[in-house]
Amino acid sequence: MLQRPRRNRKSAVIRDMIQENHLSAANLIFPLFIVEGHQQKTEVSSMPGIFRYSIDNLLREVESCLNIGLKAFDLFPNIEESLKDKYASVSHQKGNLYLRAIEQVKKNFPEACIVTDVAMDPYSSDGHDGIVENGEILNDETLEILGKMALAHAEAGADIIAPSDMMDGRIGYIRELLDTHGFKQVSLMSYTAKYASAFYGPFRDALNSAPKAGDKKTYQMNPANSREALIEAQLDMEEGADFLMVKPGLPYLDIIKLLHDNFDLPIAAYNVSGEYAMLKAAIRNGWLDEERSIMETLLSFRRAGATSILTYHAKEVLEKGWLKA
Repeated sequence: MLQRPRRNRKSAVIRDMIQENHLSAANLIFPLFIVEGHQQKTEVSSMPGIFRYSIDNLLREVESCLNIGLKAFDLFPNIEESLKDKYASVSHQKGNLYLRAIEQVKKNFPEACIVTDVAMDPYSSDGHDGIVENGEILNDETLEILGKMALAHAEAGADIIAPSDMMDGRIGYIRELLDTHGFKQVSLMSYTAKYASAFYGPFRDALNSAPKAGDKKTYQMNPANSREALIEAQLDMEEGADFLMVKPGLPYLDIIKLLHDNFDLPIAAYNVSGEYAMLKAAIRNGWLDEERSIMETLLSFRRAGATSILTYHAKEVLEKGWLKA
């Protein structure tokens, strides 16, 4: 045999020499959950090792991450039920929990890159990403609220705003609003292909943001569809998105590759709560090797074409020395 592929696998030095894809701390974004209060740090029961932080402890967590080379964070608020209403009014209200968190992180750690989530569901009494009328999610009426949220985030110091709502036209609406108000340098990371997935359960537990009635299938994508993601991506690109995101990650590696192969914008992948929870459960039961399974998972996103990976594993892989900053 003239060709023996195993010759290129015979030693660690050669394997490293020809490795096609690499993972670094620069590829990782760490999602963090925020709650009201002081000295609060409570573990999410369905996500071992992941906590909800009051702002004082959030600052300590961000600092500890920066010290090990993790520099990008996506913030998510757990809002008290009494503050929620049909129009998510508190979402853009001055001095709310989320805006205070953004301001405090940027004030104390200007070098940190802060990604913010734009969607109504954490603040909505209906638990949906848009205004609900007679069981229907209103698209165009929702855009005004999303725009107010995005503008408030920019004013608070957000570096990247990530609309996760899946309303049609929201990228163009938000881009124009930000530009008009002088925030041309604030980036948009669009949840381009966000599927109506079964893997969001632990996240909704963490935020207490599940729909009170119905589901999200009229605005999130059908898991059976792939070409539909091309339509969403084309629209987002034309409307001014700076990043295209695929969510969830592991069941949709083909979608990550599809967007990577067809668009020149950076592709982000969200390694979601359900993926994290099932991997941690298998590890705790001794069914999987912790380091190998987590690192293989993260590398699969890079291989598929993602340059940014939102993952709850971000801190531990650096803290445990599995990945060098």
